[in-house]
Amino acid sequence: MNPSPGPETVRLTTAQAVVKYLQAQYSERDGRTRRLIPAMFGIFGHGNVCGLGQALEECGRDLPYYQPCNEQSMVHTAIGFAKANRRLATLACTASIGPGSTNMITGAATATINRLPVLLFPSDYYATRHQGPVLQQLEHPVSADLSVNDCFRPVSRFFDRISRPEQILTALPEAMRVLTDPAETGAVTIALPQDIQAHAYDYPAHFFRERRWRVERRPPDSERIREAVALLAESQRPVILAGGGVHYSEAWRELQDFAEELGIPVAETFAGKGAIQESSPLALGGHGLEGTGTAFTIVARADLVLCLGTRLTDFATGSQSCFQAPGVRFISINVCGHDAFKQGALPILADAREAIRALHQAARAAGLRPRPAYRDEVAAARRAWDETIHREVETHHQGEAMSQGELIQALNQEARPGDTVLAAAGGPPGDLLKLWDATGGRACHLEFGYSCMGYEIPAGLGVRLAQPEGEVYVFIGDGTYLMNPTELVTAAQEGLKITVVLAENHGYQCIRRLQMWRTGVSFGNEFRRRDPATNRLDGEYLPIDLVKNAESFGARTWHVETPEQLRQALREARDEPRTCVIVAEVEKHRFLPGGGTWWDVAPAEVSQDPKTQALRADYERDRRRFQRLHY
Repeated sequence: MNPSPGPETVRLTTAQAVVKYLQAQYSERDGRTRRLIPAMFGIFGHGNVCGLGQALEECGRDLPYYQPCNEQSMVHTAIGFAKANRRLATLACTASIGPGSTNMITGAATATINRLPVLLFPSDYYATRHQGPVLQQLEHPVSADLSVNDCFRPVSRFFDRISRPEQILTALPEAMRVLTDPAETGAVTIALPQDIQAHAYDYPAHFFRERRWRVERRPPDSERIREAVALLAESQRPVILAGGGVHYSEAWRELQDFAEELGIPVAETFAGKGAIQESSPLALGGHGLEGTGTAFTIVARADLVLCLGTRLTDFATGSQSCFQAPGVRFISINVCGHDAFKQGALPILADAREAIRALHQAARAAGLRPRPAYRDEVAAARRAWDETIHREVETHHQGEAMSQGELIQALNQEARPGDTVLAAAGGPPGDLLKLWDATGGRACHLEFGYSCMGYEIPAGLGVRLAQPEGEVYVFIGDGTYLMNPTELVTAAQEGLKITVVLAENHGYQCIRRLQMWRTGVSFGNEFRRRDPATNRLDGEYLPIDLVKNAESFGARTWHVETPEQLRQALREARDEPRTCVIVAEVEKHRFLPGGGTWWDVAPAEVSQDPKTQALRADYERDRRRFQRLHY
């Protein structure tokens, strides 16, 4: 009797198997299916060109390859793509051994901190070890199996090193599971030794069949909903803090309906910017350190804070100074238990949309109604902030260049439904949080979990890949631009049109502002020549022609100095098919009005400078006055 045949197999290299597997993976939510990993970005070196490079060329018909200019940048592109796709799709990234791989670590940290999925394939040293120490190998004196890729471990949600071809049979499915789990997602890193990429194995054919990874909407616990309604019924001044979870669960309509029926005002974190998508008298605008005065006033007096899909970082809590009402209570809706239990909150572990639906239904059944006096309080706070903006932003100060606030107002006026504005570091994200109008289909994408300089242009490409229609505005300062302008080349290569609005203020002026606030002196934050008399960088401002720089990368460019010139450039850029860069001269030391929130940045405890001494005394007084912990 002949033995029954074994399972059908296909002989492939490890790299070829990875490529074939990725082409068969899909995500599914609410009945909609899409490719989970629709493309791979990579820069080739000796560590991956004969492995993943060969596999992509031979087997990657349905896994297009994109060539970036920098390894960190390609991870940022994947993050922008993932965010624009509400975490339901991302990109894979491959890099060579050594510095090519470690260049991706900052991108991995950005993804994991922001709870955004990216899939990384750093190449690694030979698993066979026949070759001795190879080019770019770290030789650790007490750990022979350590490589520089171990640096990925603390910034990855899942890490594995493949030392045999068959190990991908378990590693890749686990990678997909983590990427599609809303509570666990972040950077997934699979280190691929150079030799193993080229080693072959007889893989079971069914491993490469189409697979759908369902992104589940976790329902809330009914008892938690009952407890939350009881807290809402007792509250006189409830407020909602809307975070990124609102976007990822697509809970915009549910949030607005719930807030308006119960008369609860809504403030937005950086990640939550645009959670309220239609104009509402209950919209407080941005919340926290860079938020509006409206949000500061209302949140400070709130006796109940409903945290919806937010990690509650120190910018959102004002270093634990925002919530000043005696006995303030918290409810936290989050898919992640680690976040839901913060602030001693009543935790509701659930998808934001499902939880708000359940809470809305239960509140309606309990007969909860808005409080007219509270609505009047919100309206008064909104009027006061509008007056401040009119006085300090909309009124031009004679003898000064265009302010960054005026720049944003001009961009607001030219933006249309379907447009997205993007920022990450320095002054732009905070100013957009205060001023950008994200209603009417005009999106705002702020990366401020890691506040990663150099993220913006590559992430803009990721947004463009996910969003073929509308304008993608990348709003950055000159300091950030100088860190990483080279993906403008990738934009030209791939025909990915973005419009970079570059505020030129000749330095890291928002950090100089912080420095002046906490030390009283300016040092090392402006682009100046070295003064021979002082041997410090406090000479004349350094002339840098950013327009010519951007032109050299293939962009169409403008230099503007007034809001009217900016609006005209934006109109022309909308009709331009290639990437555009608008360099806008802005006032160096004028900033938007502060919302009023305190931030725990300590001046030097010991200093001979009287200004620093006085600022330290102010800090200690304010810390005692404002900071409190909630358990």
